[in-house]
Amino acid sequence: MADFDNQDELVEGGRPQNRFSRRAKICAFCADKSKVISYKESDMLRRFLTDNGKIRPRRQTGTCARHQRRLAVAVKQARHLALLPFEGDTGRGD
Repeated sequence: MADFDNQDELVEGGRPQNRFSRRAKICAFCADKSKVISYKESDMLRRFLTDNGKIRPRRQTGTCARHQRRLAVAVKQARHLALLPFEGDTGRGD
């Protein structure tokens, strides 16, 4: 079993209890009504992409379902118009 000084901190299964509670993520677009999701704003859209060019999931970005869908459409439009890459920098030196 684990070496814990205080056995009260253990939860069922012998794992330590989480001491920090997660803060609820707030959708940036719901909080600031002036922000608009547009395919033309490639700098803003890049914040929602991984290094490989994939769209980040809601649980990472904190966006609501409505804005995540609109964000995905905007990213796909920007990719189609070559404002964003389909693939990120994979580092291949072919």
